[in-house]
Amino acid sequence: MTKVQLVILLLAAMLFAGLYWGFDTKPPAQKTLERSRALQAESTSPDQLISDARAHLSAEQVVSLGVLEQQLTASQSDAQKIAALKALSRFWYTNNAPAASGILAEQVAGLENTDTSWSVAGATFFNALTLAQDPILRRYCADHALKAFESAASLNTTLVEHRVNQALVYAEQPPADNPMQAVLLLRELEAKHPDEPSVYNALGRLAIKTGQWDRAVQRLEKALELDPDNPFTPCLLAKAYEGAGQTDKANTFANRCNGGS
Repeated sequence: MTKVQLVILLLAAMLFAGLYWGFDTKPPAQKTLERSRALQAESTSPDQLISDARAHLSAEQVVSLGVLEQQLTASQSDAQKIAALKALSRFWYTNNAPAASGILAEQVAGLENTDTSWSVAGATFFNALTLAQDPILRRYCADHALKAFESAASLNTTLVEHRVNQALVYAEQPPADNPMQAVLLLRELEAKHPDEPSVYNALGRLAIKTGQWDRAVQRLEKALELDPDNPFTPCLLAKAYEGAGQTDKANTFANRCNGGS
């Protein structure tokens, strides 16, 4: 037996003894990290998020919520349960609790299991992400948005928007180990789908976010060329041209964004 093998056996024996006799083998730093993770998980559990949202409701809103929750409890079929969950999701969305709304939308998607329902869940969590300030809540919303868009993309591989939406989540909440994930994904999508306007809209959004105004204009003009009727592109172009200092064009597209011709 080599010296390395002997050391490994001794370490294994010490670990076994610690576990068997109940010795605490975890260093203080590890225990602190585990307690922190447990608290984070508790603070962002679905029940806790909904409980926190409930605390901000008025007495009248609590009554309305109770009626909807009773309808969910009384549901006797998947169709009834889905309808009740959608009503609850709408309730939370209209009462400024998008994370709670996303939780219910996610439950709907779990029952329907369609790319549309998963996309709605992802979009709801994405909206919550853009509004959240708390870093733990932002991480929770980002993770659930990504999982929802991933489910949508796996169910409908031909709809590029699902992957584009994933890239937008990465742009809003860049992974610590890969901060360029959004750019890399969008470039990959551009190479595979050079005529897809949603890709160029997303690239334009990202360029606006990073202050690359000329690049934003270029990407968004391409998106508008591919889809002149897209209602979002003029709004993005208004921001891009404003950032680029081209006031006249910014005003023109702002007018189109607001419903003008």
